[in-house]
Formats: sequence, structure tokens, C-alpha cells
Amino acid sequence: MSLGASNPEYVNARVRSRRASLFADEDYRKLIRMGPSEIARFMEETEYEREINALGTRFSGVDLIEYALNRNLAKHFEDLLDWSEGRLYDLVSRYLRKFDVMNLKTIIRGIYTETDPEEVQTDLIRAGELDDRTIDRLLDVDTIEDAVEVVSGTIFYESLSDAHEEYEETGALVPLENALDREFYEHLLEDVSRSPGRTQPQEGPEARYIEFLQAEIDFRNARNALRLARSGADLDPAAYYIEGGVLFDASDLNRLVGDYDALVDHIAENKRYGDRLSGALGRLREADSLIQFEHALDAALLQYADTLSSIYPASVSAVLSYILAKEREVENIRAIARGREVGLSESEIEEELVIL
Repeated sequence: MSLGASNPEYVNARVRSRRASLFADEDYRKLIRMGPSEIARFMEETEYEREINALGTRFSGVDLIEYALNRNLAKHFEDLLDWSEGRLYDLVSRYLRKFDVMNLKTIIRGIYTETDPEEVQTDLIRAGELDDRTIDRLLDVDTIEDAVEVVSGTIFYESLSDAHEEYEETGALVPLENALDREFYEHLLEDVSRSPGRTQPQEGPEARYIEFLQAEIDFRNARNALRLARSGADLDPAAYYIEGGVLFDASDLNRLVGDYDALVDHIAENKRYGDRLSGALGRLREADSLIQFEHALDAALLQYADTLSSIYPASVSAVLSYILAKEREVENIRAIARGREVGLSESEIEEELVIL
């Protein structure tokens, strides 16, 4: 299967231009020394100028920064879809459903913690397929059961309905969040020219898309394994295994839960990752907390996507790499602004950042 009448060369050229305007690691180190108002002024001198100016009359401080970040992110990903044609549009739009998953998790957590919907809305990134009307309805409901009903007719409804029964029994959000992740990745791998589980993607334009998705699933499984081990809860790791990667099967996840060194060794021993991620694997070995491990995984996935896009410049890899890099920028700026607002030290804030 090919990308057909799509236009990866044109889109990749536009993406390279956008990628060049992203914040550098040195910019984050400057922002760490600023307060929220100074961060907003710094952003006003960058490509966030339009959002800061448009929102500056209604918001200030961290609220202004977060709304500007989310609006800018949505705009950039809307541009990606506007530029893309044919099969490339289909692949990109399918991947951008990840923001539907993020938003649903955020809303469900907000309902669970009885957080004011206005605060929840600040964290939403409207860049997926769920329309504004659906999101607004979700923000209006008071129970998780009602939220599940709001998404009837979407790909998430059936899995959330099943997971809601477990949530009712345990009171834990993990089944609901895991159901969203599994549904997202399952649909990502639908209708692409390979079946899950083979160690090598086929040749052709879509092979790099598959290879990237496999890496993201593998690293998601690695993250889940460590989270489950650190949670102390009596949960079956196999129930949180996501199919489609090449690094783990359900029995691997059971065996590696709780054994951090063995988990990293398992990643390093895989030829695909061991050959291309030596620096990132070193950071994984040095991580001494769950948050550092997760940030190292995020950095490794971004490095892997960059490697694919450099080896296969005419593939969809450059677009996926840009999406990850733009997400990283937004999350880093948000973490800095929130950290400064609550009085974290510069070193504490830097631990929250994904810096390559």
C-alpha cells in the first residue's frame, strides 16, 4: 500500500520550516529564571505572539501562557491537516486522535477530583477529532458514567463502557485511562499494510509510520510496567499490555514489572533500539525516579523519530517527529510556568523538563 495521491515532500518542507522555529534547550534554561509574566513577554517575541496578544485582554499569568500554548498547538496541527492530502492526511489525522485521548483523560480526572470545569478546560488541547460541542458537553457532566455516554458513537465508547464496570468496582481510574490508550493504538494500526507482532515492517512509504508506532507502543508498555511496579497496587500487568509493538509480549511485561535494570536491558538488547538509541538508553539507566525515567523515554522516542526522519526524509516520519517536538515544547513551557507559579526551585523545574 502506498501513500497514493499524498504529498509528503511538500508537507515535510513546511514541517522543516516550522521545526526550525521551535524553542532550543537554552531557551528553556532562560525561562526557568523568569516569572510567569516575564515568560509571557518572552513568548510575545516568538511565534506565540498572535496568541499572547489575542488572549492577553482576558487572561494573565499562567492562565494566559496555558491558553496561548494550547491554541498555538491546535493551530499548528490544523495546518498539518490543511497541508496534507490523500493517504498522508489519513495517517496524520489518525495520529492526532492522541489529543482526544489526552482530553478525555483530563476531563475524567477532573470529574473524579471534582475540579472546576474552568480549570479543566485550561488543560485541553482541541487538536483531535472530537468537536467543540462534544468537548463542551463533556465539561458539563458531573459523573464519569455520563461522560462515557457523551462519547457514544465514537471509537472510544465501547472500551470505556467496559472499563467503567471495573472502575465502579475498584474506584481506580487506571482501567479507564488504559482503555483509552489501547483503543487509540488499536485504531492507529488498523488498515495499514502489516499485522502487529512481526519484528520488521515491510518496505514502502508506510513502513516508517508502522515503525514509529511500534516504538511508541513499546515505550508506552515500558512506562506502564514501571508505573505498575511503583503503584504497589494488586493489578495484573497483562491487563495493561498494549499490542502492536515488537519489544514486549504480555509475559515479558509480567516478568519485567518491578525490575528496573532488566527492563532497560530488555530495551537495549533489541537491535532496533540498541543500535539507534545508545545515548537515550544511557539516560534511562541513570534515571533514579519514575518521572526521570518517563522523561527519558519521551526523549528516546523523539530521538528515534528524528532518526527515522533523517534516514527516510520522504516518509511521514518527519511529520510525526515534528508533532512530538511541538508537544515537547508546549509541555516544557507549561511545566516551567506552573513550577514558577508554585515556587519550585530552578533545579526542581528542570527535572520536570524533557531536554535532549
